[in-house]
Amino acid sequence: MIPSTMRAGLLDEDLTVRIAELDVPTPGPGELLVRARACGICSGDIMGWYMRRKAPLVFGHEPAGEVVAAGSDVSRFRAGDRVFVHHHAPCFACELCARGEFVQCAEWRTGRLVPGGMAEYFVVPAANVRGDTLHIPDAVSFVDASLVEPLACTVKSLRRAGLRGGERVAVIGLGIMGQLHVVLARQAGARQIIGLDRVPFRLERARALGADAVVHVDEQDPADAVRALTEGALADAVIVGPGSVEAMELGLALAGRGASVVLFTASRPEDRLSVQPYDLYFREIRLVPSYSCGPNDTRDALDLITRGVVTAAQVVTHQFPLAHIAEAYRTAADASVALKTVVTFP
Repeated sequence: MIPSTMRAGLLDEDLTVRIAELDVPTPGPGELLVRARACGICSGDIMGWYMRRKAPLVFGHEPAGEVVAAGSDVSRFRAGDRVFVHHHAPCFACELCARGEFVQCAEWRTGRLVPGGMAEYFVVPAANVRGDTLHIPDAVSFVDASLVEPLACTVKSLRRAGLRGGERVAVIGLGIMGQLHVVLARQAGARQIIGLDRVPFRLERARALGADAVVHVDEQDPADAVRALTEGALADAVIVGPGSVEAMELGLALAGRGASVVLFTASRPEDRLSVQPYDLYFREIRLVPSYSCGPNDTRDALDLITRGVVTAAQVVTHQFPLAHIAEAYRTAADASVALKTVVTFP
């Protein structure tokens, strides 16, 4: 039986999180009502400048759960189905979608989970049901499935980096997204993977997940270290995890001839990055942003999780029940102890 009210994690303007009691939403035509079973806390959820613009809101966009009700015109899903749900979906009909530029589709950001993924129940809009809601195989846990969205962002990032196998890859920032880049770069056949961070346990985890070498950026000059590790060649692909200008400048400094530098996280709107076009031109450095992920990427990510290439055991360091959402949020924001924090629902 579906209750009339539910609990949800509400993020306030001061970036504190509390439990709020809300009405359970009702699905309309083409929509689904999903009972959340696990939802990851994204690195974007703890990015202060980014979230203050949106608060107050029920945050969370990495949910996995069970369908409890379907609106009219839904044929692919029924009550009891285990699903991953993407919070955005393209129209699949415009010129941008035809080119595979799904996140640039005008409809991409118009839809959202109602009220958000960090709620006991949420409604999936019809466009998302049609375009990017996936059945979870029985062998995949809900916590594993909560990694689909962040892993899909990594799939897209490495695709945009142009990895084909045999490259030297430098990953700046070894939080959850950096660790996933290490795993997938190894899966893609990278010749050498170098991880850079200032948090010791993150450096150690990157080694365990496949990095050939790690650089503590406060103990070594990172450019000199990467130059030495690559015998002067520098990196063929650089993943810049943090959205800071400092990290982006380091990314350019680590790029070898013909390299791709992927800007994985948004900067503040007012930030400016200075580049030397002369240097970019003659060394043919590609500066490539990678924002979110499309339905092609989520399908690839779910396949990787199903095959055991990526598992929660590798990267999920903390799990909390919804009742402890405030502690979960604080923990996720503590880079010294947490990689991935997932909230679970009874």
